[in-house]
Amino acid sequence: MSLLRIRTIARLTGIREATLRAWERRYGFPRPHRSENNYRAYTREEVENIRRVAKFIDEGLSVSEAISQVKALPVRELPLEGTLSERFWAAVKRMDTDEALRVLDEGQAAMDVDTYCEGMLLPLLREMGERVDIAREHLASALIRQRLSALLAAEGARQEGPRAVLACPTGDHHEGGLLALGLFLKRRGWRVTVLGADTPAEALRSACAQVAPDLVALSFVRRREPEEMVEVLREAVQACAPVLVVVGGPGAREHLKAIFSCGAQYAETASELMALWQQARGAPNGT
Repeated sequence: MSLLRIRTIARLTGIREATLRAWERRYGFPRPHRSENNYRAYTREEVENIRRVAKFIDEGLSVSEAISQVKALPVRELPLEGTLSERFWAAVKRMDTDEALRVLDEGQAAMDVDTYCEGMLLPLLREMGERVDIAREHLASALIRQRLSALLAAEGARQEGPRAVLACPTGDHHEGGLLALGLFLKRRGWRVTVLGADTPAEALRSACAQVAPDLVALSFVRRREPEEMVEVLREAVQACAPVLVVVGGPGAREHLKAIFSCGAQYAETASELMALWQQARGAPNGT
């Protein structure tokens, strides 16, 4: 069993050595082993538990509350997705790309594709703004986008089935959720064309003319003022007409009135998008 010294733990977790010793005296946490020279030494699992305490404190819990929560559900008892998530963020905070990739590999090997995407990759995308700084967010986002792109490519080409064009509109560069939607649709028999980030209206017009999609999905992630939202969305809807345009993403939730007034629809999830498409074509709900 590999053990780490308290100085290393302080560097890895951002918790000072004196604080760790104080927690140990007062709360019995963490619980180090003792080396032959009577030095404190910690397991990798204890490191993850310390990181979780620090996260709970950042979220507003007191030290005692945070430690109680972690003691009640230590990392070894977390669901697999939760364990891997903690390890992924720990690796990203260290800028350890190799370890982060190993964690993603472990998740992919242990889960079916839908569970891996919905239960691990998408939650990582949603959490990153709260978990890490901008530099590490770029690292994490790139790794997850690469994984989603590989999964999408591995599904292979579809020769028939409904067709969707997926894009992030002008000014939106976060395409992780878009790739996840493409994977969801492709696994359910759709032919998918992903235009990706920062797609201008003219590119949407060209794509619709070329592939004649049944549906266009736009992912809005960054926050926009109402006037900008209306302008961007109106141009997109006009470029795609008469194709059904469905809008989603965290940047769209506060603009429902504008979305509907521009002639588009809003879907919170991929399943809601499928339901809107079924409704538009007058077919019973289903995949």
